[in-house]
Amino acid sequence: MLTDFKTWIMDIGNSQTVALLIFFSVFIGILFYVYANRKRGERLESYRYTPLLDEDDADRKVKAAEAAIQAKGEK
Repeated sequence: MLTDFKTWIMDIGNSQTVALLIFFSVFIGILFYVYANRKRGERLESYRYTPLLDEDDADRKVKAAEAAIQAKGEK
């Protein structure tokens, strides 16, 4: 039984299919993790332009976004 599986998975066509299924399921899992929780999605969205900002501007905008998210959560 194990030898049959090893022979099957060693075939390049089968191993590519298995790898595709693994990577696709991981990708869908990451998307679900990021967008399933609205607060997490909003927080990650607030970090979108951080690499393009100066350090002072980035710190100020990130703190403002986190404060806004906390204010929404308290309502």
